[in-house]
Amino acid sequence: RRVSLGREEILQSINDVFVSCSDTLSACRLRSKMLAKQLDHVDMEIEREEEAGNVAAVSRLQAMSSRLCTELEREKELELRIALTLKENLVEMWQIETEQGKYEILREQLQKDEEELQMQYQEEREARIWKEKITALQAEGTRRTREKREKEAQRECEERNKKLLKDAKKNHEKAVCFLRQSMARIHEKNAKEEVKAQEHMERRIQAVLSLKTSITSNREKLQTLQILNKAKALEAKKEEMKMREAILAEGGNAIREIFLHKRQQEHDKKKEAFRELQKSRKMEIVSRILQEKASIHKQKRSQPPTKAIKARGKLEVIFSCIFKTCVLSPKSWRSPSVCSSAGERTAPQGESSESRLQDVLWESGDEATERDKTLLVPEFPGLWSRKYDLHKVPKAEDPTQLAVEAMRKQMAEKKKEEPQTGILHRQIVPGREHKGCAFHSKPSCIHFKDFDVGQTYKKKIVLTNASYSVNYCRLVGISEWLKDFISVHFDPPGKMSSGMSCEFLVTFKPMINEGLEGEVMFMAQTGSFSVPLKCTVKTCILALDKELIDFGSLVVGETISRTISLTNSGALGTRFK
Repeated sequence: RRVSLGREEILQSINDVFVSCSDTLSACRLRSKMLAKQLDHVDMEIEREEEAGNVAAVSRLQAMSSRLCTELEREKELELRIALTLKENLVEMWQIETEQGKYEILREQLQKDEEELQMQYQEEREARIWKEKITALQAEGTRRTREKREKEAQRECEERNKKLLKDAKKNHEKAVCFLRQSMARIHEKNAKEEVKAQEHMERRIQAVLSLKTSITSNREKLQTLQILNKAKALEAKKEEMKMREAILAEGGNAIREIFLHKRQQEHDKKKEAFRELQKSRKMEIVSRILQEKASIHKQKRSQPPTKAIKARGKLEVIFSCIFKTCVLSPKSWRSPSVCSSAGERTAPQGESSESRLQDVLWESGDEATERDKTLLVPEFPGLWSRKYDLHKVPKAEDPTQLAVEAMRKQMAEKKKEEPQTGILHRQIVPGREHKGCAFHSKPSCIHFKDFDVGQTYKKKIVLTNASYSVNYCRLVGISEWLKDFISVHFDPPGKMSSGMSCEFLVTFKPMINEGLEGEVMFMAQTGSFSVPLKCTVKTCILALDKELIDFGSLVVGETISRTISLTNSGALGTRFK
């Protein structure tokens, strides 16, 4: 169909061109005839003017004749060109007409197809209209049913609202009754609190008054104590003067004797204070032990017999060690089994335990005084009891002593060579020994938090020598499962004095989105140590701002709302419901 329409349009356009070309051709022929007539007329005028001898008019007419000749030639060329195009259009028209005759059968078949298609469209249109009518009827039915339901729901809602209003009135009456009762209780409570506050104020006033009286009495006591101290000082000065006069009368050194006497008095005071402190510590330890025994006795009832015996045995061993090392000498205390049996017997009875505690402390105090007295006299005579001759030549040394000295020298040389061979040794300074890790790291844990796969993270860690002397430090390595992701750059600093620090760089390149844990291991002169390393993925950390939703006291029928905030402090977003 489109091809036939295109051919008809082409044929129509060719007809239009043919008509226009024929018109232009006729117009061109008319113009050429007019130009030929004008040229003949100009020739006649030229002959006439030549006969008359008018040269100017002749030249003018000659120019006009030349112009007319050129125009006539142009018109003839145009006429030939238009005739040629007319012939071409005629040929094309004949070709199109021949082709149009060929496609006549196709055009007829196409018209039949178009008529059938129009009939099909008409049938489909009628079927669609029928379906739309059916759907419109169904929609109308649903609308009517919806309207019925809405009316029924509205009626039920009105009935429910009426019922709610009745219930609200009843609840309001009940609430008013409860409110009156609660207000009465609150008034009673406030009255009681006011009475208590008045009593408390009276007690405070009495306490202030008693404090005032005690301050005045303490001032009097202080004055009396100051007077007594002055009197004692005067007596001490008098005794010192008498002692000095007596020593001078005997011909001794008075200053030395008085100094020694004062030192002896200070020593006695310190000894007495130490005894009091020891007694108080003994009291605390024994009271703790008795409390533990009482708790064991209570737990023994609830636990099975085997567990109770095991726990009792362990605690008896611990208590015996505490007694032997911290409290008293082995002579001043009984055996752990005796103490445990005594504790078991005295745990339920408070008075007997206190009396036993006092007896034990008195016995320990008596034995301590006896021990102090015995320590005043040496167990074997020493250099202080004999006069030693400095110019006396010593005897020949024993060969065993020489061997011991040689062994000591060898040990000292080995200790000097230990840092080179890598042998670990303890660091001891006067009065104390270093224990624990020789180096402290800052931060204490290398933590790569909330990392993304494919990124690179770096952290600089500072190691500080926390030992008491010069130390060394070298990198041993990292955990085996971290070698694919972690790299450590550490330049050994050599000898490091106490308090000096060095740095190392840790680089983390995550390839998987999983948490990792391990450590970076070092070796020091005093032993190995490690810095923990942790890599944590992005997580969501949800937290509420309230652990308990407290609505407080409310009236029946009242509505109270509370707001809860849910916060995600992690780096990973999440959904919740």
